[in-house]
Amino acid sequence: MRIASRFLIVIIFLVVVLGGIFGYKFYQFGQMEEQMSQAQPPTQISATKAQTESWTPAIKAVGSIEAVNGIEVANEVPGVIEEVNFESGDIVEQGHVLVRLDSEIDEAALRTRRAEAQLAQQDFQRIANLLEKRAVSQSQYDEAKANLDAARARVNEAEAQLNKKIIRAPFDGTLGIRMVDQGEYVPTGTPIVEINMLDPIYADYTLSEQDLPKVATGYPVVATVAAVPDETFEGKVSAINTSVNPETRTVRIRATLDNSENRLRPGMFATIQTRQPEDNEVVTVPRTAISYNTYGDFVFVVEENDDGNLTVSRRTVTTGETRDTQAAVLSGLKTGETVVSKGLLRLRDGQKVEIQKDEQPQEASE
Repeated sequence: MRIASRFLIVIIFLVVVLGGIFGYKFYQFGQMEEQMSQAQPPTQISATKAQTESWTPAIKAVGSIEAVNGIEVANEVPGVIEEVNFESGDIVEQGHVLVRLDSEIDEAALRTRRAEAQLAQQDFQRIANLLEKRAVSQSQYDEAKANLDAARARVNEAEAQLNKKIIRAPFDGTLGIRMVDQGEYVPTGTPIVEINMLDPIYADYTLSEQDLPKVATGYPVVATVAAVPDETFEGKVSAINTSVNPETRTVRIRATLDNSENRLRPGMFATIQTRQPEDNEVVTVPRTAISYNTYGDFVFVVEENDDGNLTVSRRTVTTGETRDTQAAVLSGLKTGETVVSKGLLRLRDGQKVEIQKDEQPQEASE
């Protein structure tokens, strides 16, 4: 009897403990259901209205900046540098003397050739006078004339050789970093300095053959570079290649850009937009209002339901080009419709929202 009563007491204790636990859990579940059954407060959003803007259609491409004239100045003949007449970064005009090579031997050779030419001139004049008196033959006269012409040619050759000892700027431009020093021996073809004509400057890029009918010489071009991302450089299409690359099916385009402040340098990577001559009317929204997705881009449109509450509706759209903070919507959205401009990740289709009081729907800025 004593064992049975103890067993009964234990059972009663367990029932009381477990009942208390289950009762508490049941109470918690009830509280949770009550909270979930309550209406969720509307989500605060920022909103804006889609608007119609006049955009000039543009074809976007990437390319590189090229100098109108740009070379590495090098020597045609070997020699020792006698004089350097420039500093790195100088702006020079065509014909400016950059470097003089030691020309002592060439000057001596030129003096010799001039003396030979003078002697040949005297011999020719003497024989020409004798020919008038018929004291010499015609063949002697012809030989003297040939000797004079050969002597003069040797003078010209010596002068040309001497001129090669003076290295000049081939065109107006800006010099790069000096690569030689005074007194240095330079073999033929040694790079001396880089020179580039920077204003105007070229932008070379390629377009698909499908875009070729949309481009013509004289069309306006706008370029941007990473070095000065907040600045645009304007110009015009100056040349279109006469053939399409059969491997890539692209055509090479060249635009001439204004570079009066020398911001652009050859070799820079550039983003280039070739604009069309006419404008198009497009629907635009801020880029932050669009969720770009592999399966399709979409926006959340703010609508009023039958109860007078604001809700969001997910709508698939077709997007076009972007400019600054704005994106073009080609289909799926009409002018004047209100869209969520920020915080798309925390929204779901049909969710109640409330537009922040300090951010009532406004026209999207350009």
